[in-house]
Amino acid sequence: MSHLPKPRTPALRASLRERVRSAGLRCTAARLTVLEHLVEHRGPQTHAEVADALDHRGFDRATIYRNLIELSEAGILARVELGDHVWRFEFRERDSAGRHEESHPHFLCTSCGEVSCLADVTVVITPKGATPLSAGDLGGRESDAGNPDVGAAAVQTGRTSVADIPRVTEVLLKGSCCNCVEP
Repeated sequence: MSHLPKPRTPALRASLRERVRSAGLRCTAARLTVLEHLVEHRGPQTHAEVADALDHRGFDRATIYRNLIELSEAGILARVELGDHVWRFEFRERDSAGRHEESHPHFLCTSCGEVSCLADVTVVITPKGATPLSAGDLGGRESDAGNPDVGAAAVQTGRTSVADIPRVTEVLLKGSCCNCVEP
Protein backbone atom coordinates (compact mmCIF):
# COMPACT_ATOMS: atom_id res chain seq x y z
CA MET A 1 0.00 0.00 0.00
CA SER A 2 1.30 3.43 -0.80
CA HIS A 3 1.52 5.90 2.01
CA LEU A 4 -0.10 9.16 1.04
CA PRO A 5 0.93 12.34 2.82
CA LYS A 6 -1.22 13.42 5.76
CA PRO A 7 -4.64 14.87 4.88
CA ARG A 8 -5.01 18.59 4.15
CA THR A 9 -1.34 19.19 3.37
CA PRO A 10 0.28 20.66 0.25
CA ALA A 11 2.05 17.32 -0.23
CA LEU A 12 -1.28 15.47 -0.36
CA ARG A 13 -2.71 17.94 -2.86
CA ALA A 14 0.40 17.57 -5.05
CA SER A 15 0.14 13.77 -4.89
CA LEU A 16 -3.55 13.85 -5.81
CA ARG A 17 -2.94 16.34 -8.65
CA GLU A 18 -0.36 13.94 -10.09
CA ARG A 19 -2.80 10.99 -9.83
CA VAL A 20 -5.51 12.95 -11.64
CA ARG A 21 -3.19 14.17 -14.40
CA SER A 22 -1.57 10.76 -14.87
CA ALA A 23 -5.08 9.36 -15.43
CA GLY A 24 -5.57 11.84 -18.28
CA LEU A 25 -8.08 14.02 -16.45
CA ARG A 26 -8.07 17.77 -15.86
CA CYS A 27 -7.16 18.67 -12.31
CA THR A 28 -10.12 20.78 -11.16
CA ALA A 29 -10.94 22.14 -7.72
CA ALA A 30 -13.97 19.84 -7.51
CA ARG A 31 -11.92 16.73 -8.33
CA LEU A 32 -9.26 17.59 -5.77
CA THR A 33 -11.86 18.32 -3.12
CA VAL A 34 -13.68 15.03 -3.75
CA LEU A 35 -10.40 13.09 -3.60
CA GLU A 36 -9.23 14.85 -0.44
CA HIS A 37 -12.54 14.03 1.22
CA LEU A 38 -12.37 10.34 0.30
CA VAL A 39 -8.73 10.06 1.41
CA GLU A 40 -9.61 11.60 4.79
CA HIS A 41 -12.76 9.54 5.29
CA ARG A 42 -11.39 6.07 4.56
CA GLY A 43 -14.05 3.64 3.48
CA PRO A 44 -16.82 3.67 0.91
CA GLN A 45 -19.19 6.63 0.82
CA THR A 46 -22.32 7.25 -1.20
CA HIS A 47 -22.77 10.20 -3.53
CA ALA A 48 -25.19 11.69 -1.00
CA GLU A 49 -22.66 11.38 1.84
CA VAL A 50 -19.92 13.03 -0.21
CA ALA A 51 -22.24 15.78 -1.52
CA ASP A 52 -23.54 16.54 1.98
CA ALA A 53 -20.02 16.70 3.40
CA LEU A 54 -18.85 19.06 0.64
CA ASP A 55 -21.99 21.20 0.46
CA HIS A 56 -20.30 24.03 2.37
CA ARG A 57 -17.60 24.16 -0.34
CA GLY A 58 -20.14 25.35 -2.92
CA PHE A 59 -20.12 22.39 -5.33
CA ASP A 60 -23.51 21.25 -6.58
CA ARG A 61 -24.59 17.61 -6.32
CA ALA A 62 -24.36 17.03 -10.08
CA THR A 63 -20.73 18.19 -10.15
CA ILE A 64 -19.87 15.89 -7.26
CA TYR A 65 -21.61 12.94 -8.96
CA ARG A 66 -19.96 13.58 -12.32
CA ASN A 67 -16.54 13.72 -10.65
CA LEU A 68 -17.16 10.51 -8.67
CA ILE A 69 -18.07 8.69 -11.89
CA GLU A 70 -15.13 10.09 -13.90
CA LEU A 71 -12.63 9.34 -11.11
CA SER A 72 -13.93 5.79 -10.79
CA GLU A 73 -13.80 5.26 -14.57
CA ALA A 74 -10.18 6.47 -14.46
CA GLY A 75 -9.39 3.90 -11.74
CA ILE A 76 -8.59 6.45 -9.03
CA LEU A 77 -11.73 5.56 -7.10
CA ALA A 78 -13.35 2.17 -6.62
CA ARG A 79 -17.11 2.01 -7.08
CA VAL A 80 -18.86 -0.74 -5.12
CA GLU A 81 -22.48 -1.77 -4.68
CA LEU A 82 -23.24 -3.58 -1.42
CA GLY A 83 -26.56 -5.16 -2.25
CA ASP A 84 -28.70 -2.11 -1.58
CA HIS A 85 -28.56 -0.66 -5.12
CA VAL A 86 -26.53 2.33 -3.94
CA TRP A 87 -23.08 2.98 -5.38
CA ARG A 88 -20.35 3.77 -2.87
CA PHE A 89 -17.00 5.27 -3.78
CA GLU A 90 -13.63 4.92 -2.11
CA PHE A 91 -10.09 6.02 -2.86
CA ARG A 92 -7.90 3.31 -4.40
CA GLU A 93 -4.42 3.15 -2.96
CA ARG A 94 -1.45 2.17 -5.09
CA ASP A 95 0.92 -0.65 -4.23
CA SER A 96 4.70 -0.23 -4.04
CA ALA A 97 4.98 -0.72 -7.82
CA GLY A 98 2.49 2.08 -8.49
CA ARG A 99 -0.36 -0.26 -9.51
CA HIS A 100 -3.84 0.19 -8.07
CA GLU A 101 -4.48 -2.26 -5.28
CA GLU A 102 -7.11 -4.90 -5.89
CA SER A 103 -10.53 -4.65 -4.33
CA HIS A 104 -11.05 -5.86 -0.79
CA PRO A 105 -14.04 -7.21 1.14
CA HIS A 106 -16.43 -4.94 3.00
CA PHE A 107 -18.51 -5.47 6.14
CA LEU A 108 -22.05 -4.08 6.32
CA CYS A 109 -23.71 -3.85 9.73
CA THR A 110 -27.30 -4.92 9.21
CA SER A 111 -28.37 -2.98 12.32
CA CYS A 112 -26.90 0.51 11.87
CA GLY A 113 -25.85 0.43 8.20
CA GLU A 114 -22.17 1.19 8.91
CA VAL A 115 -19.86 0.02 6.11
CA SER A 116 -16.28 -0.95 6.96
CA CYS A 117 -13.37 -1.85 4.73
CA LEU A 118 -11.67 -5.16 5.47
CA ALA A 119 -8.46 -4.30 3.62
CA ASP A 120 -6.40 -6.78 5.66
CA VAL A 121 -8.76 -9.72 4.99
CA THR A 122 -8.49 -12.27 2.18
CA VAL A 123 -11.53 -14.37 1.31
CA VAL A 124 -11.10 -17.76 -0.37
CA ILE A 125 -14.20 -19.40 -1.84
CA THR A 126 -14.32 -23.12 -1.02
CA PRO A 127 -17.23 -25.53 -1.55
CA LYS A 128 -18.40 -27.41 1.54
CA GLY A 129 -16.13 -30.31 2.33
CA ALA A 130 -13.51 -29.35 -0.24
CA THR A 131 -9.88 -28.65 0.44
CA PRO A 132 -8.60 -25.50 -1.25
CA LEU A 133 -5.62 -26.05 -3.48
CA SER A 134 -2.74 -23.63 -3.25
CA ALA A 135 -1.65 -21.70 -6.31
CA GLY A 136 1.50 -23.82 -6.31
CA ASP A 137 -0.60 -26.99 -6.72
CA LEU A 138 -1.91 -25.54 -9.98
CA GLY A 139 1.42 -24.39 -11.30
CA GLY A 140 0.60 -20.85 -10.28
CA ARG A 141 2.71 -18.45 -8.29
CA GLU A 142 2.75 -18.80 -4.53
CA SER A 143 1.83 -15.11 -4.42
CA ASP A 144 -1.52 -16.18 -5.93
CA ALA A 145 -2.37 -18.24 -2.84
CA GLY A 146 -5.44 -16.75 -1.20
CA ASN A 147 -6.33 -14.71 -4.29
CA PRO A 148 -10.11 -15.14 -4.77
CA ASP A 149 -9.66 -15.31 -8.56
CA VAL A 150 -7.16 -18.17 -8.28
CA GLY A 151 -8.93 -19.83 -5.35
CA ALA A 152 -12.27 -19.90 -7.15
CA ALA A 153 -10.75 -21.62 -10.17
CA ALA A 154 -8.58 -23.90 -8.06
CA VAL A 155 -11.12 -25.60 -5.80
CA GLN A 156 -12.87 -28.64 -7.21
CA THR A 157 -14.72 -31.63 -5.79
CA GLY A 158 -16.19 -34.73 -7.36
CA ARG A 159 -19.55 -33.19 -8.39
CA THR A 160 -19.21 -29.53 -7.57
CA SER A 161 -16.80 -27.00 -8.96
CA VAL A 162 -16.54 -23.32 -8.25
CA ALA A 163 -14.59 -23.02 -11.48
CA ASP A 164 -17.97 -21.97 -12.90
CA ILE A 165 -17.30 -18.65 -11.15
CA PRO A 166 -14.64 -17.15 -13.42
CA ARG A 167 -13.84 -14.09 -11.31
CA VAL A 168 -14.98 -12.76 -7.95
CA THR A 169 -14.92 -8.96 -8.02
CA GLU A 170 -16.60 -8.03 -4.74
CA VAL A 171 -17.10 -9.73 -1.41
CA LEU A 172 -19.57 -8.42 1.16
CA LEU A 173 -19.91 -9.74 4.68
CA LYS A 174 -23.00 -8.82 6.67
CA GLY A 175 -23.67 -8.99 10.38
CA SER A 176 -23.66 -6.82 13.48
CA CYS A 177 -20.79 -4.47 14.25
CA CYS A 178 -19.24 -4.16 17.72
CA ASN A 179 -21.41 -1.12 18.48
CA CYS A 180 -24.64 -2.99 17.72
CA VAL A 181 -23.99 -6.36 19.38
CA GLU A 182 -25.85 -6.63 22.65
CA PRO A 183 -23.71 -7.92 25.55
